[in-house]
Amino acid sequence: MASLISCPHCGLRPKEEFSIRGDANLVRPAPDAGAEVWYDYVYLRDNPKGRHSEYWHHSSGCRRWLIVERDTVSHAVHGVRDAAGSKLGGEPA
Repeated sequence: MASLISCPHCGLRPKEEFSIRGDANLVRPAPDAGAEVWYDYVYLRDNPKGRHSEYWHHSSGCRRWLIVERDTVSHAVHGVRDAAGSKLGGEPA
């Protein structure tokens, strides 16, 4: 059985229509932050176990950015919302 994601704009869609784009909890450093801070932001990522919020792009559908909360162990999706106006992190990478 295919995994389905409930897009808030398109309804239930196969996960293959989406691209995972990274951690939705990252906060973009200030433009004048040092090189080490920018290096950490661009290259270093945690690999969480359990519930995690990620940016997903509905690339084969409405082309909207979404925030998907899923379990990184079971891949169960616990929530999906539009990323526009979200209070999490910075812009999707």
